[in-house]
Amino acid sequence: MNTKVFSGDRMIDTKNGKVINNKISIIVENESIIAVDSSDKITSHPAYKNAEKIELSGTLLPGLVDSHVHLIGFGDGTTGDVLVKTDDNLLAINGAQNAIKHLDSGVTTLRDLGAKNMTGYMIKEASRRGIIKTPDLIMSGRPITIIGGHLHWFGEVATGANECVAAVRRLLRDGSDMIKITATGGSTGTSNVKVPSFNLDEMKAIIDEAHKFGIHTAAHCVNTEGMRIAVEAGIDTIIHGRFINQDGVLEFDEALADQIAEKGILLNATLHQGRERIWQLEKKATKQELTLQEKDEIEIFNENWDEAKVVWNKVIDKGIQLVSGSDASWQHYKLGGTSFQDEIHAHVSLGMSPMEAIQSGTIYSAKSCWVDDEVGSLEVGKIANIISVSGNPENNIKDLRNLKSIIHRGKVHKLFD
Repeated sequence: MNTKVFSGDRMIDTKNGKVINNKISIIVENESIIAVDSSDKITSHPAYKNAEKIELSGTLLPGLVDSHVHLIGFGDGTTGDVLVKTDDNLLAINGAQNAIKHLDSGVTTLRDLGAKNMTGYMIKEASRRGIIKTPDLIMSGRPITIIGGHLHWFGEVATGANECVAAVRRLLRDGSDMIKITATGGSTGTSNVKVPSFNLDEMKAIIDEAHKFGIHTAAHCVNTEGMRIAVEAGIDTIIHGRFINQDGVLEFDEALADQIAEKGILLNATLHQGRERIWQLEKKATKQELTLQEKDEIEIFNENWDEAKVVWNKVIDKGIQLVSGSDASWQHYKLGGTSFQDEIHAHVSLGMSPMEAIQSGTIYSAKSCWVDDEVGSLEVGKIANIISVSGNPENNIKDLRNLKSIIHRGKVHKLFD
C-alpha cells in the first residue's frame, strides 16, 4: 500500500464554498483520498504513522478541471478551416504536447470537445499506456454536425434522426466518453451562425441515444434558437450560450434562461478566448505600432464585451451555473501556462466572486463532465488530484496563477520553488 500525507497551510473547500484556515492534511492511499483533517488531529489516523509525509506550502485546492479544450489546436491563430488540412500524425503529436502543458499548469482533468478522425482517441491511448503524462482525459472524439455545419470537416456528419443515432454509436465504438454536438454554426466558413443546425427530432435522437448508453452531451450554441432546441431535447451542458436572435442581435431571452435554470443545465461560457487575443494585441502595442485592422479588432471586442457583460450578469442572476472551459488551443488561445487560470479569472470580471469562479473551474466543471463523484473537491473517496498556490485566491483570483505544487492521482507531478 502506497500511503502519503500531503499537508498545506490552509484549504479551499470547493464543495461548500468555504476556506479552512488552519493547517490541513490529506492522507492518500494509492490514488484515493482516505482522510482530510487538521494536521494536529490527523496524526491519530491509523494510516498516518507509516505514511510518507510531504509538505505542500500555501493554499490547497483540488486540481483544476478544464471542461472544454481542443488538444489538436495550435493556438497560434490557425483557423479550423486550415487546421483540418494538417496531417493527423502531426495533430496527435501536437495534442499530446498540449495535454502535457495543461497538466503542468495545474489542470488535472480535461474534456476534449472535438478532434479530427482518431487523433483524440490516440492521445488518450498514449496516456493510458504511460507513453505521455497527461491530465485525466475525457474525450468526445469527432463532434456530431450537419452537412456543411460547424466543424463538419472533422465531424460525424448526420442528417435525420436515424443517422444521428448511428453517429452516436460509431463514436461509442471508437472510444468517445461523451458526445459533442454542434447545435449551431460557428467559425467554420460554410456554417450558418444565425439558425439552428439540427432539428428537434435530430437533436433529441442524439441526446437520447447518448443517455441510453450512460454518457453525457454538450452542445455548441451561438444563437438563441439553437439553444432552445438543445434545451428542449435534454442537453446536459450548453457551450458558449450566446443569446443572439435570428437577426444577429444580442438579446437576452428571459423565458429560455428560466428553462435552463429550472432544468439545472450547466453553461460553459468560454469567456477568455476573445480576451486573450486582445491581451496579445495590447502587449504587442507596447513594442510596435498596431495595424488599423488590429486597432479595430480591439475596439470592436471592447464594445462587444461591454454588451455581453450585461447579458452574462442576467444569466448569473437567473441562477444558471457557469462552468469554466477554455476552448483552447483554438484560434489565438494556447493551452498551458496560466491559460485556464485566465479563463477562471474572466468569471470574476463578470461579477462572480473569486470563490464562485474557483468553484466554476473545479466542482462545477467536474459536474459538467459527469466526474464530480471523482474530482473537483478534496473529499474522502475522491481521486487525489491536488494543487497548492501561494496567496489567498478566494480573495484575489490572480493568486490562482501562483502554483506551488501539482499532485496527480496521488503522485507528485511538480513541486515549484
